[in-house]
Amino acid sequence: MERKWSTGRSAPLTAVVLLAGSLVAAAPAAADDRDGRPVPEVEWGACPADVPTGPYPLECGTVPVPVDYGDPEGAGIDIMVSRLAGGAPDGRRGILLLNPGGPGGSGLSMPADLAALGAPTSLLDTYDLIGMDPRGVGHSSPVSCGFTADQAYYGNIPPYAVDDAAVTDHAVTAEQVADQCAANDTEGLLPHMSTANTARDMDRIRAALGEERTSFFGVSYGTALGSAYASMFPERTDRIVLDSNIGDTFLGYDGLRQFGPGFEEAFPDFAAWLARRDGSYGLGSSPAQVRETYFEIAERLDEEPVAGVDGPSFRFYSFAGLYGEENYALTAQLWQSLDDRDGTAVRRYLDAPAGGGEETAEPVAADNAWSAFLAVTCNDSEWPEDLDTYRSSVAEDRERYPMYGAAGANVMPCAYWHHEPAEAPVEITGEGPANVLIVQNLRDAATPYAGGVRLDDKFGQRSRLVSVDGNGHGVYLYGDNACAWNVTTGFLVDGEFPERDVSCGASANAGPGPGSGAERLRTETLDRLRDTA
Repeated sequence: MERKWSTGRSAPLTAVVLLAGSLVAAAPAAADDRDGRPVPEVEWGACPADVPTGPYPLECGTVPVPVDYGDPEGAGIDIMVSRLAGGAPDGRRGILLLNPGGPGGSGLSMPADLAALGAPTSLLDTYDLIGMDPRGVGHSSPVSCGFTADQAYYGNIPPYAVDDAAVTDHAVTAEQVADQCAANDTEGLLPHMSTANTARDMDRIRAALGEERTSFFGVSYGTALGSAYASMFPERTDRIVLDSNIGDTFLGYDGLRQFGPGFEEAFPDFAAWLARRDGSYGLGSSPAQVRETYFEIAERLDEEPVAGVDGPSFRFYSFAGLYGEENYALTAQLWQSLDDRDGTAVRRYLDAPAGGGEETAEPVAADNAWSAFLAVTCNDSEWPEDLDTYRSSVAEDRERYPMYGAAGANVMPCAYWHHEPAEAPVEITGEGPANVLIVQNLRDAATPYAGGVRLDDKFGQRSRLVSVDGNGHGVYLYGDNACAWNVTTGFLVDGEFPERDVSCGASANAGPGPGSGAERLRTETLDRLRDTA
């Protein structure tokens, strides 16, 4: 989902029709540093019509990679990449490779997206911004599990399980999905979808573009990919920015369970926002009352859904609403409609036809994103296979994190996946250049603050942590904290790597310093992580 994990059904987004890129000259030939064999040059041309480029001269091309790096002479696929060429050739530093998250997110439009978000011209002049559709995604040999609209499947976050029976019921769906993915893998790509292989693809892209080193900016799951690349190819990294961090090189079961504490940490900001607007929405005049309203609506919907929205889907919509303050008003509108049991208003929010619409066996638009997410997530690490483990974890997280803990802890198709991981997860190394900047909001529902602390600890002296007193998913360019923007731009453009970790205050008076309490929170979080390791 672009800068965040693809989480399934969500509120409708405004579609924007954008322009295709223009044809320009190709880059010079390059050689693969590992074995000296020539790497084909990228032949740049217009991007596919479905890639939104806006007014920016985005161009696309392909890089050949092996399906199986253990058999480099075997079957191959083409990885499609995009480029927004730097505007000042004399001051060009190199390439800034981008990843928006997922796994499963298409990144071809990301160079244009960042420019549209207001990326400083100094950044756009310094680098060629390079987007990509990772292997198995979009225009890079897309994988498909064949998801259809009539399936009871929520996407990349399992439904909230109200009791043990709900876990057992969902396990049936999870096993069916795993079987379906295996049956639809007619090209044999699914077992080779992994973070490590995508990092290897990134190094092929670097070589194909004739670069000795690459800089990288990744968001959400993109931080796992960037961490893997920086650990597998440390000598080929230039400046690495990891934004809104998972905390490792893979999203395993423990990572998915972080949605529970993430919701609890991010929700108070939304609750305070709603409480200040009680005269408009009537959902509670204090954060505590808003929290109670959440549980009341969820429990009513568990018993009697409204316009197809049941308790688990309400909890999911609320979780998605915490991704940024720009989502608060629409989320409050949905709450109000559900609290009033106004089916017409609920359907309007969900952009659904009257009566909820007829479910069909037509493919769903998210099929590729969901399929790629499952392939990478299930292949990257070992997942529990015993259903009792999931029942126990759901019960534990429902108690510890009652708002959303029983969702991320629920059973996934990974429990029934048909392929064992081909290799162990990439281990983060502290050996290498000190060139990893980790930026993290203190309150992020999808990737809680602990992920940034954990990653900073793993990289050791290679990294610096920028802790931001803010909420939402995405900090640099996607957020609005001036301090975080300035520190990140200074690093990417001028190489100003902080001497020590940085604490950025809230946006209203965003500047570096201890005022936000981030330094204390970082220490407490690190102590807790070590105690539970």
